[in-house]
Amino acid sequence: MKLPEELQFIANARLPQKTTDARMDGRVCIVTGATSGVGLAAAQRLARGGAHLVLVCRNGEKAAAVQAELAREYGVQTDVVLADFARLADVRAAAATILERYPRIDVLINNAGVHMTRRTLTVDGHETAFAVNHLASFLLTRLLLDRLQASAPARIIQVNSQGHRFGGLDLDDLTWERRHYIGLRGYGAAKTAQLLTVWELADRLAGSGVTINAMHPGTVKSNIGMNNGLLYRLYNRIVIHPFLKDPAIAGDALYYLAAAPEMAEVSGKFFNLTIEEKPAAHALDRDLGKRVWAISNQLSAISEQLSAVSYRQTKELKADG
Repeated sequence: MKLPEELQFIANARLPQKTTDARMDGRVCIVTGATSGVGLAAAQRLARGGAHLVLVCRNGEKAAAVQAELAREYGVQTDVVLADFARLADVRAAAATILERYPRIDVLINNAGVHMTRRTLTVDGHETAFAVNHLASFLLTRLLLDRLQASAPARIIQVNSQGHRFGGLDLDDLTWERRHYIGLRGYGAAKTAQLLTVWELADRLAGSGVTINAMHPGTVKSNIGMNNGLLYRLYNRIVIHPFLKDPAIAGDALYYLAAAPEMAEVSGKFFNLTIEEKPAAHALDRDLGKRVWAISNQLSAISEQLSAVSYRQTKELKADG
């Protein structure tokens, strides 16, 4: 019996996943949150494919260990840029460093994320899950967008989640001042906002040679949520983790989305690992998406005119060349 559309993600998770043997030799691939879990698995798979990796990480000691491992195991160039995604100033500094160091960017994988069990605010005054899971990746993408367009063909992949189905997005209460904070709904709000801006950016990038897609990385082991209290951490380790899968499956899926030739022109889609899937209805509301886009620009202090002008200039330069 076919499942209702809103439950199809359960069946999709059991389907055979797509793979590719395509190489990524020398291609500059940026991965955020790459010291554990999904981000580390993606970095390892990209390294096996020959990519030049740029790891954007919060913990310098852990990042150095991963950098050494990838160099030792795969012999690829691996660089580290430090940034705490709970601080938008750090995101801006990381973007500036990347733009200074790398004349081209082939792939951007926005993976860094958190799950909060209680309401906290960042130094910028944003609810933490919304800031890290949505605003930081939104800001980094916008700041690197001109370089991605100049490097086309290029791909952007947002590591999203089935957690978007929990909802929770209220544009009149993004900091949860008027509502009781529930961790799953705070997480769902951030992931919903991220998906809504994927559709908006996909429209804006049409014809540019840059694609953007979102994916759920599967029910895999990761350290997300381990920033919370002792009881949550113990529950996560003892009760939940034994039932989760190896994050290598997420790494393989991200590699497929980043490298497969058949994905070159696919944009504005949501994938359950590598299976295209329809998100929850509230994450497909394009009117809401336009409001989220505008608010995200405002909260991250991004000029709407900036990227439009740069995009035209990039097209003109390519035409002249």
